[in-house]
Amino acid sequence: MEQRHLGRTGLRVSRIGLGTLTWGRDTDEHDAADLLKAFWEAGGTLVDTADVYGDGEAEYLLGQLMEGLVPRRDLVISTKAGSVPDPERRVDGSRGHLLAALDASLTRLGTDYVDVWHIHAYDPDTPLEETLQALDLAVSSGRARYAGVSNFCGWQLAKAATWQLAAPGIRTRLSSTQLEYSLLQRGVEREVLPAAIDLGIGLLPSSPLGRGVLTAKYRNATPMDSRGASEHLAPFVAPYLDDTASRIVDAVQTAADGLAVTPLQVALAWIRDRPGVAAPIVGARNAQQLTAALSVETLSLPDEICRALDDVSAPVHRYPDHDWSTL
Repeated sequence: MEQRHLGRTGLRVSRIGLGTLTWGRDTDEHDAADLLKAFWEAGGTLVDTADVYGDGEAEYLLGQLMEGLVPRRDLVISTKAGSVPDPERRVDGSRGHLLAALDASLTRLGTDYVDVWHIHAYDPDTPLEETLQALDLAVSSGRARYAGVSNFCGWQLAKAATWQLAAPGIRTRLSSTQLEYSLLQRGVEREVLPAAIDLGIGLLPSSPLGRGVLTAKYRNATPMDSRGASEHLAPFVAPYLDDTASRIVDAVQTAADGLAVTPLQVALAWIRDRPGVAAPIVGARNAQQLTAALSVETLSLPDEICRALDDVSAPVHRYPDHDWSTL
């Protein structure tokens, strides 16, 4: 699998990442082992997790598999901290919480360091410089090799990245940011993506297949074995089952028919090759789904197909997203 630099750093990652959101909950140890082995054998390196996935079980399971199935040195492990199961405070970006969470993640993963450590979300109740200092301490202590953020909007990302760049050699530059991005969700293109490109931050799109909707499996009905039919994930899929999404999925299906490939391949190739994207994170439920996603490696969409998909899915850009003089 082709490797790419993660932002403006020397770290190289596979241009498709493996997500572990369902590990330890919907994905058991046997399916997880099959997924990781298939990913590794295809040349994949970037594995993304978080301390809250499966209440920590995803990290623990990944650690067990690295111990006996795939060498730790062959993987680029990315994890996140900051989300907390507290209805009164969903995010805790305090230095104390973040560093304690990192230590707990390392214990579950069974490793001395993670390759990339992300702040899971912006905490409005903690000074940003305190949150970012946790990243600096993690890197300076060797517990993390690179640092990033997740779910930061445009101004939050720009503020964080600029603060880090203001003291080179002392503060750790941000390598990456992770947000949802697909043909069905292009909101990052308004401000986040331009900021990331300008500041040398690699984008790691989550839900690159539109929460599964871009595979076209929901065009006629909801499959019984799909996320859309499960009790706890149906609300996650539902927002992308409207008329707007249907038109985009129809366009993806048309493109797939013309290229003699699958809608999944079209949608994933489109997001993988967008400007600023380092690696879409694919959260397959089994090895068969992952193999289908990894088959996109040899596919590059023709320019005319990309333009057609751009047009049908184009987000609304109005003032001040665009240069005011053109409005």
